[in-house]
Amino acid sequence: MVQQKKVVEDVSGWLRVFDDGSVDRTWTGPPEVKFMSNSVPPHNEFIDGVATKDVVIDPKSGLRVRIYLPENTDGTNSDHHKLPIILHFPGGGFCISQADWYMYYAVYTRLARVARAIIVSVYLRLAPEHRLPAACDDGYATLLWLSSLAHGKVEPEPWLGAYADFTRVFLVGDSSGGNIVHQVAIRAGDDDLTPLKLAGAIPIHPGFVRKERSKSELEQPESPFLTLDMVDKFLNLALPIGSTKDHPITCPMGGSAVPQIKDLKLPPYLFCLAENDLIKDTEMEFYVAMKKANKEVDLLISSGVGHSFYLNKIAVDMDPNTAAETEKLFTGILEFIKKN
Repeated sequence: MVQQKKVVEDVSGWLRVFDDGSVDRTWTGPPEVKFMSNSVPPHNEFIDGVATKDVVIDPKSGLRVRIYLPENTDGTNSDHHKLPIILHFPGGGFCISQADWYMYYAVYTRLARVARAIIVSVYLRLAPEHRLPAACDDGYATLLWLSSLAHGKVEPEPWLGAYADFTRVFLVGDSSGGNIVHQVAIRAGDDDLTPLKLAGAIPIHPGFVRKERSKSELEQPESPFLTLDMVDKFLNLALPIGSTKDHPITCPMGGSAVPQIKDLKLPPYLFCLAENDLIKDTEMEFYVAMKKANKEVDLLISSGVGHSFYLNKIAVDMDPNTAAETEKLFTGILEFIKKN
């Protein structure tokens, strides 16, 4: 008789962990939102002004990235102007989501067009199979790969070699990807990456929390992209065994973070918050700590919306305020890139 596997953890329709250690990430929530987690195949031809391809950057580990290349206004990429690089880390509580999901494709094809930038989005290793700091290691390995490309030390990547400005690299990440932005920025401050230059960091609604519930966690409404169940269960599966949410990756403004923010060498930050985010209070703690440490940080607050609102394609299409705040977010990112 074949023994059935038993579910030992179920996270809000996104993920199930079984007693044999296997993981199922098949979406089991409302079927009308399933399309947002569907994989979008890469396309070398320009579609709506953007071409995409997947590249293995480390054959030994299998680490991959998805590259988005915007088309020039004349239909070619023949002009001599080099484009900034936006290095993107997907969110998902370190446990779900990949660079080829439709919700990322919809956002980053748009950002590539609007910002006239090359997007490099990382296929991160996921927990619980790969607990932290695995995803942060993947993020920094990708930045080192970009540095090696700039040096000419590795096999060239044609799109980046022809069109990328390695002196203007920006980190961006949503939710837990925002945590990775900060960790990669910290590591970059300790290394000489020249001729590559890290020009800025953009954590969007990062998963900065504490072990104790914040006021906003207790009072703010939950959203499709963040519930208390997701915060607790995802981080329990992702953090090193025995760690709490006071871990430096999830609480970089806390006492366990060594070195402290004041002692870090960081690029300029655009710190993006949402007014109705469950975890906005602890996110604000980080912003206050950055200001107190005299770090260069701009604050962008989106009004009347929740965590990762701009990734919700249905809300962006159907709700005027979500659409307007998404437009403001893109404008803020564009202005930050232009000035840095």
